[in-house]
Amino acid sequence: METTPTENHKNIAALIHISTFTKYFFPLANFLAPLVLWSTNKEKPFVVEHGRQALNFQLSILLYSLAIGILCFPFFVLFAADFVSLIDAIDRHSNHITMNDIQNLSGLLILFFVAVVFLLGLFVFELYAVISATVHANRGLLYRYPLSISFIKSSYPEPVGAQNQSKNEHVS
Repeated sequence: METTPTENHKNIAALIHISTFTKYFFPLANFLAPLVLWSTNKEKPFVVEHGRQALNFQLSILLYSLAIGILCFPFFVLFAADFVSLIDAIDRHSNHITMNDIQNLSGLLILFFVAVVFLLGLFVFELYAVISATVHANRGLLYRYPLSISFIKSSYPEPVGAQNQSKNEHVS
């Protein structure tokens, strides 16, 4: 790994991280934009490492989001039947809704609230991590995303001293 990245390399690495926010404008752009920047700069080890980290983190966030959805899906299906029966009861008895009808709805609302809290927490975590990675890249430092799964392995051997250095840089 090169010891002092140029300003151009720092800017490209920072742009790779920031480009993940394009997912809010175009579907799958959080993968495509960093991938294009990363693949066009394969000869710059500093940029390559930041691109690898950004893509690994975006894949991890996708996996975590899918896991939350898969865990919540069976409960949504169970509560959907109760919700449909509640709507039927409201249609038939618009003036007379029982407490039992409302209690059936409360489970669905609690599940919805829990799923929203998890997804909101994941969003805030992603926002913090991407901004932190961008700042590190702009300063010329390596950054390892927390809770990121290494789907894409590094093709460059990491020097022995760099392992401790990058861990210390992550803390700062």
